[in-house]
Parts: sequence; structure tokens; C-alpha cells
Amino acid sequence: MERKVASIESAKINTDARIERMSEIHRFSQAELDKYKILYQGTSNEQLLKVFRDLRTRVYAKSNGQNFVCMVTSVVPDGGCSYVVNNLAAAIALDKTRTSLVVDCNFYSPSVDSLIVTDAEVGLTDYLDRGDMGIESIVYASGIPRVRVIPAGGNTEGATERLSSKRMQAFLEELKSRYSDRYILIDAPSVGEYSADTRIMASLCDFVILVVPYGKVTEAKIQASIDAIGPKRLAGMVFNHL
Repeated sequence: MERKVASIESAKINTDARIERMSEIHRFSQAELDKYKILYQGTSNEQLLKVFRDLRTRVYAKSNGQNFVCMVTSVVPDGGCSYVVNNLAAAIALDKTRTSLVVDCNFYSPSVDSLIVTDAEVGLTDYLDRGDMGIESIVYASGIPRVRVIPAGGNTEGATERLSSKRMQAFLEELKSRYSDRYILIDAPSVGEYSADTRIMASLCDFVILVVPYGKVTEAKIQASIDAIGPKRLAGMVFNHL
């Protein structure tokens, strides 16, 4: 038993040391974070910090202390999905023992490129199309400490076929298993307009967060989105006022 405890403690020390050594090419200034509407420790927007800390607590509870693959989608396009993804990733990474990874699977309207602070020549679609490419080739540093990003990639046609491929399934499984301290967030297209893609992605993820743009959708649209995702996979809803 003592050996097992020592082994666990050693693994934690190694993980913490790896996180500490993570290369940060450029950290966004507070002005840049405010511009991109991303939370940070010490932000003047204390309500934003509280909301996403509460959401972080909810998804941690949903995963029973394990890392996870969480898809975030909105009821309609431009509903605030990327805003929620980016801030949940930042909230997770406030804890210096955890990291987060944002994967842009919204091939119709990619948006996470603004977080990347280096040249990003290839992304997810390139990886899915090329069997000789490793995951490390498409993971980029962001301007947020301990947050990494995988952009959508070049050729974004044929989204449904790519997302339903065995390589996509293996990709998510490897992301989750590679680092136990890394939490994967999928920026997905809106369920209302691209329900086929969203259903596929939901089946590959541990659970889903649904973003509801406040005052812009009907109850019927919200219920249709829940039905498309599947109530059992729904971790919660975020009402976005922006």
C-alpha cells in the first residue's frame, strides 16, 4: 500500500513539473484578455469569474474527478459558443495543476485562431486527412497560460464525413488519455443549424454544454436542441446575455 501511495505521489509530482515547464510563447496582457472577453485572475469583472468558476465546478462534478471531453454548442449560430469555450478553458487553467485544450470543430465558422500566438499552418482537418500526421503537429500555444489550441485547419469541406470517421474517434480518445490533467473542450457548430454534425460529436464526447443566447430563441428551439443532443449527455445550459 505504501508503494502504491508513493507511486501516485511521484506521478503527481511529475505531472506538476511538466505543467510548470509548459512553454508559453506569449502571454496575453490584461488589455488583450479584456479585448477578447476572457477572464483572468484579478479581473475587474468578478461576476464573469464567478460564473465560469461555477460552471467549472459543475463539469468537474459531472466527470467524477476525471478529465473529460466536453462539447460546447449553441442553439443557433453566433449564440456565444466560442465565448463560453474560451472562458471555461481559462477557468480550468487558473488551477496551475490543470491544463485545458480547445479544439475547433466548427468547420463552418472557425474562431479559435485568435487565441493562437504563433504561426498555425495545419489543424484538425489536415490531421484527419493525413494518416502520417501526429497530434503534436496541430497543438499550438495560446496567449492564456496552460491553455492549448487545435485550430480547424485548411480544407473545411465535408465536415460530417470527417467528424464521423474512425480517425476522429481515435483522435479524441488519444487526447483524453495522453494527459490525465488535460481537459478537452470542443467548440462545435450550432445544434440548430447543423444537427447532424452535432449529434455525431455529442456521441463522441463525455457530455455537452448548451449555450442559449438570451432572448433570441424560443422554448421550442431549446427543447429541439436538447432532444438532438440527448438529455443524458447534457451537463447544463449557459444563458448568454452578450
